[in-house]
Amino acid sequence: ETSNGAMSAELRGGLSLGLSGFSFWSHDVGGFATKSPENLYRRWAPFGMFTSHVRSHGEPPREPWLYSKDFLEGFRKADNMRYELMPYIYAQAKESSQKGLPMMRALFLEYPNDPGAWLVDNEYLFGSSILVAPLFEEVTERDVYLPAGTWIDYQTKKVYQGGWHKIQAGEVPIVVLVKDGTALPHIGLAQSTKDMDWSKLTLKVYASDATTTATAKVFLPESDTVQTITVSKKGNSFETTANPLQGKTTFKTEWVK
Repeated sequence: ETSNGAMSAELRGGLSLGLSGFSFWSHDVGGFATKSPENLYRRWAPFGMFTSHVRSHGEPPREPWLYSKDFLEGFRKADNMRYELMPYIYAQAKESSQKGLPMMRALFLEYPNDPGAWLVDNEYLFGSSILVAPLFEEVTERDVYLPAGTWIDYQTKKVYQGGWHKIQAGEVPIVVLVKDGTALPHIGLAQSTKDMDWSKLTLKVYASDATTTATAKVFLPESDTVQTITVSKKGNSFETTANPLQGKTTFKTEWVK
């Protein structure tokens, strides 16, 4: 069904499957049974991008270029966001499969002692460090529950503490927050994942002023293990303390503020 209710039900289904032992889960972005209305598809696309794998599948038309030019641009921005995050997604996929965790996680999997985390079914953790709250209605902001700690908006850079907040979506119509102390590995855009240059990665550091170290999980194609890269604050920037992937990739660091 191509409706707001179907979109939110899709997430509940994905969280349930993740709790049943499946690491990877995807769905028909935009719904399946009828042509997806443009305003719904616009909000559904970034939700789909923050799952283990993405497919736009269902009653035609599904191709983004068969909608308006404005929609095509919005779809491209959501897709580019995913592509730049491919090193994070790849490392989290590897770790999830090794540990038997779902990539799309109900909040209480990471925060079992947080009573609020057990009650929320309209947002999720994508891997261990990103919290995703899709827009299930034709709105530009929504109420988001954050587990204890500091969270930084991936798009707007605003900083939030644990608890309930009304959060404005960024340019891409979705709310995405990063756990404080995370260095998110990014890669340059390419037309296909096979064309990506893994020899140059950028660690975008999401850290509040009081945080002095951050970590990234990196898994290179053809490698055997997920590596943890630590960056430490030096003055007004963060620097990589050691590179266990020396000779295979280089890291440039950017403190997101």
